Amino acid sequence: MAGPAPVPSVADEAPLISSRFLYRLTAIVAVLVALTVAIGIGGHWFGQRIALAGHTEGTEELLIRIGQDELSLPANTIRFRDQRRSGVAERVDLYLTWPELKGYSADLRPRFDDIAQSSALIFLQLSQSTMSRDMSGRLDPIYSKLFDGEPQPVNFGLTLHRLRSDSGYGNEIVLSARRPGAPDYVVRCLLPGSGENPTSGDCQRDIHIGQDLTVLYRFSSALLKDWQHIDAAVRLFVETRLAK
Repeated sequence: MAGPAPVPSVADEAPLISSRFLYRLTAIVAVLVALTVAIGIGGHWFGQRIALAGHTEGTEELLIRIGQDELSLPANTIRFRDQRRSGVAERVDLYLTWPELKGYSADLRPRFDDIAQSSALIFLQLSQSTMSRDMSGRLDPIYSKLFDGEPQPVNFGLTLHRLRSDSGYGNEIVLSARRPGAPDYVVRCLLPGSGENPTSGDCQRDIHIGQDLTVLYRFSSALLKDWQHIDAAVRLFVETRLAK
C-alpha cells in the first residue's frame, strides 16, 4: 500500500518571487524611468544651450540706463548674456545684421555663427561719453596732426590718410569724406594686406547720440561702399530706442 502523501512544507508553499523583491524591482524601474526622462529633458536643454552658443532669440524689450540716457533694446540684439537685464549699466554691446539691422534669430543664425559670413554684422558698443568730441570732431584737432604724407582719394567718395608710425595707432589708417551740411565723416580702419580677407570689425567709428551717449560701432572694411547708409542706419537705430 502506498504510504501517506507527504505534507507540504512552508518552503514549498512560499511564492517564487517575494512581494519585497517586487517592490524593490518596481522602485528600481521607476527610478530608471525618472532618470531617463531627466536625461532626455536635460539633454534637450543642454543641446539648445550649445546650439544658441550664448545667443538668444528673445525679443522682449529691456530698459537700460547708461549715464543720462535710457534705451529700450530687444534682448536678441544684446551680444553678451550678462548684459541682458534691465537697469543701470556702464555699457551695452550689440550685434546687428546688415542691412536688416536685426538681432539674433534661428533664420539668421549662420551670420552669427559662421565666421565666413560675419562680415554681414555690425557691432555696437554704447557707453557714457568720456570725450567732448566724437570721431568727426577729432579730425582737425587730433587726427590731422598725426597724418603722414598727402591724402589719397580712394573709392566710394572717401579720402585715405596714413598715420605716422609714432602715432600709437599701429597700421591703422583714417578715411574721411565731405558731407554737405554735416561734419566730415571719419572712420579708422585696419585694411587687409595683399591676399588677406577683411575681418568682421576692421573699421570703427564713434558718434555722439542723446544726452551723453557714445556709440562706437565696428564693421567690416568689405562694407565701406555702404558707409553713408551704415552711419545713418546706426544713428537711426539708436535714436529710435532712446526713451522719450
